[in-house]
Amino acid sequence: MSGQHPFSELDFFKKRLSFTERLLAIKQQQIDSLLEITRAVNNNMPITALARIYENILHAQLGVKKVALFIKDKDDLWACITPGELPASVVNYDVNAKLVNLSYITPVASLQDSTLADFELIIPVLHKKEPVGYALIGSFGAESSDTKEEKLKFIQTITNVIVVANENKKLFKNQLEQLMMQKELKLAADMQNLLVPTNLPNNEAIEVGAFYKPHKNIGGDYYDFIQISPDEIAFCISDISGKGIPAAILMANFQANMRILLTRRYSLQNFIEVLNAKVCEITKGEKFITLFVGIYHFKTRQLQYINAGHNPSLLFSNGEAQLLDKGCTILGMFDNLPYINIGEIDLHPGDLLVNYTDGLSEAMNNEGKLFDIKGIIDFIQQHATLPITELHTKLINHVITYKQDMDFDDDITLLSMRFK
Repeated sequence: MSGQHPFSELDFFKKRLSFTERLLAIKQQQIDSLLEITRAVNNNMPITALARIYENILHAQLGVKKVALFIKDKDDLWACITPGELPASVVNYDVNAKLVNLSYITPVASLQDSTLADFELIIPVLHKKEPVGYALIGSFGAESSDTKEEKLKFIQTITNVIVVANENKKLFKNQLEQLMMQKELKLAADMQNLLVPTNLPNNEAIEVGAFYKPHKNIGGDYYDFIQISPDEIAFCISDISGKGIPAAILMANFQANMRILLTRRYSLQNFIEVLNAKVCEITKGEKFITLFVGIYHFKTRQLQYINAGHNPSLLFSNGEAQLLDKGCTILGMFDNLPYINIGEIDLHPGDLLVNYTDGLSEAMNNEGKLFDIKGIIDFIQQHATLPITELHTKLINHVITYKQDMDFDDDITLLSMRFK
């Protein structure tokens, strides 16, 4: 008997060595698989390719019969990226209704859902306590060199790698889209700034000043000042519906058409008719423009104007305020303007004309009360003799004080002129 002991001990160590070698081989295979997934992630392979690698590892190496991996797509909707031969009821499984409350590995049997009868376990993947992935794992193969618990740990590891890679792709794409949007917004803002005149006339005949503050980077307000002949100037202030890049593009088109039409010396009525047709053509009835446009003749001292649905400009003469509101409807609403009234007024030395957009008159205080036209009139009547730039600064500061804790929710534009 004693002679047989060394041989049985040797057999034991041989078996133990064989088991250890198989276990090491399995671990090496798992490491290689993890490296394969990592390289695929680093090479920015699409999530569909990562899903195929994931499925192959689970099926071929771990003997998992069925697998369904759910992740959130670019729209944050749940999608199964391992549809394979899964039935539609599994591929379209309502994750939000049935899985999102799971935060740890859970037996499928506890759900009592026959749709998932081919699966044994649910492995959730969480990020900041929010679910970002769920793996449904079927039964394991009979390979006994590695325990089920060890296999499960490995599955959990590679599932996390795949799901986190997907989240990183989404995050990177969002950051890239935001960066592109910021560049587009800057380009649009730069373009918009080019449209606003920087050199305004201040001479023996007229003093002009302007103030422009968009609510955000790109606003919908616009003003312009154009010398159309040695004796005539044209000016306008307008508010384009919408904000951002579409408003900036529309503004550029609007300015180009307006300047061309003004230099063609149309009558003011023909000018507004043609301009309205151009706006309708550009916007297809989806955007509208309010406009106050005036033409002033230095020698006759006559101002002709049209108010196309804009806030009435304010003419201050001898301490009295007059609202300039004759005109037509807003531009872009009707193919043919239903009515057009031309305003005509003779101006006198010292008269002050203030044009503005509704961001000023609709500034609101904590009690919900608007600054309104009356607030503008009252302030300017008290400060009408100030230089225009100083008048604008004091008016804006006054409105800031008036609105108390409330934010401005629109662009603010002022274009004022004093006639000498």
